[in-house]
Amino acid sequence: MIKQTAFPYIPHEDEAEKATNGYLMALVAVILGLPMPIINLLATAFFYFHNRKGTYFVRWHCMQALAAQVVFLFINSSGLYWTLSILFGTNEVTDVYIGYMITAVLFNVIELAVTIYTAIKVRQGIHVQWWCFGTFANAVTKA
Repeated sequence: MIKQTAFPYIPHEDEAEKATNGYLMALVAVILGLPMPIINLLATAFFYFHNRKGTYFVRWHCMQALAAQVVFLFINSSGLYWTLSILFGTNEVTDVYIGYMITAVLFNVIELAVTIYTAIKVRQGIHVQWWCFGTFANAVTKA
């Protein structure tokens, strides 16, 4: 799921810091906007667009963080909508709902742990590539 690979060059200290901030942006957004999943995506997208003309290392890691947030937007928004429809609508709590929420929470906990791990490694200048999102970042980000 996580792979540490060689990067074409060794990033400078300021590059590693900016790349780390791309991951930390999502963590801060979770704390500030927990009930609203779009907050994470907007914060990460803002940081990506702010750094899109930066070095390749920074752009690549900002894109990987952004790609992950897009996927989690759909997972978390579905859970939020479903919960609100149970609280304020006519839907009832079912086994499918409970299963979805357990899965969504599990995915979010794993993503949180992977994000923290990646932020630590990237701050050290180590290139960390996530399974699906790293492949997407490779395809989208140009050297």
